[in-house]
Amino acid sequence: MANHDPSLMPTDASIITTYRCQMQCKMCDIWKNPSDKESEITPQELEILPSLKFINITGGEPFLRQDLDEIVEVALSKAPRIVISTSGWHVERIVALAEKFPNIGIRVSIEGLEQKNDELRGRTGGFDRGLKTLRTLKEMGIKDIGFGITVSNKNSADMLQLYDLSKSLEMEFATAAFHNAYYFHKGDNIITNKDEVIDNFHELIEHLMRDNHPKSWFRAFFNLGLINYIRNGKRMLPCEAGTTNFFIDPVGEVYPCNGLEERYWKESMGNIRKAASFEELWFSDQAQKVRNQVRRCPKNCWMVGTAAPVMKKYIRHPALWVAKNKIRSLLGRAIDINNIPQFDVGQDPRQGNLQRPGDTSTPATTEKKPA
Repeated sequence: MANHDPSLMPTDASIITTYRCQMQCKMCDIWKNPSDKESEITPQELEILPSLKFINITGGEPFLRQDLDEIVEVALSKAPRIVISTSGWHVERIVALAEKFPNIGIRVSIEGLEQKNDELRGRTGGFDRGLKTLRTLKEMGIKDIGFGITVSNKNSADMLQLYDLSKSLEMEFATAAFHNAYYFHKGDNIITNKDEVIDNFHELIEHLMRDNHPKSWFRAFFNLGLINYIRNGKRMLPCEAGTTNFFIDPVGEVYPCNGLEERYWKESMGNIRKAASFEELWFSDQAQKVRNQVRRCPKNCWMVGTAAPVMKKYIRHPALWVAKNKIRSLLGRAIDINNIPQFDVGQDPRQGNLQRPGDTSTPATTEKKPA
């Protein structure tokens, strides 16, 4: 086998363990398109994974996997940090897994306060179960816990109250803006009440910048990216999905991200079931072809799985924004959300240009601010 530069190997992975889910979310139709339990990847097949820094175990609902503890065991042999994304519905199963692996992270998806969450997630009692899961984990001493909201047309006001709740519970709080993807089987996830949602994100950014923890300031930068996404602006930093990170779906296909849409493009880098080694798959012509498509992908997604790696890689850009706006915050001045920077780090100008039809060579006209 050819020798490959180890610095070109990925650092982050997301394992989509199943498309089965007991929730019936309004913004996601994955529950209408479940994977076949018998065809889902096994813990043994995941042994092919390379050494990584971080693995997210997700679904569907990963706690529907009866062998989730075996999957976690394999994941822990590949990466020092594992975080499981869940609805929090299966309280006892989550607690039992945390007892066995106390160093894992757990993130519970909560879409608002009780009434709004249960309405959007389609199951009565979902909010109570999610909160019970988090409180129980905290009482157990599990450190890496928190919850997050996917902001849509109906729940941005609840986001601010959830943020306050996370602060009072001393837990992590993550945000996302709903979007379309093959993964969700949705094509109509579009925020229409933009002014209201942007105002609420702006208020969250102000709260984050007043916090004493630098991590919160960089989260403010990430949330600025969500405002930019809602406005359909080009990404502040490029997407490098399929370079630092990848997704494995329930039948072993490796994708650069979970935001692909067939109406634009969707292509696998390869299947772990057909590869002799992960390196063979990662450095294949097919994987390189997919990376080239990412470089000119017309979508302008801004999700933590692909935004966080480039924020770290090009850290001086978010750091300069943080320094400037922390000073603004200390002086009692509002954070500017109208002049959103877009940093040129040599990315293809076609990337993120939804205005172009298909894959053309017409460059985007969006003006970029200097790095």
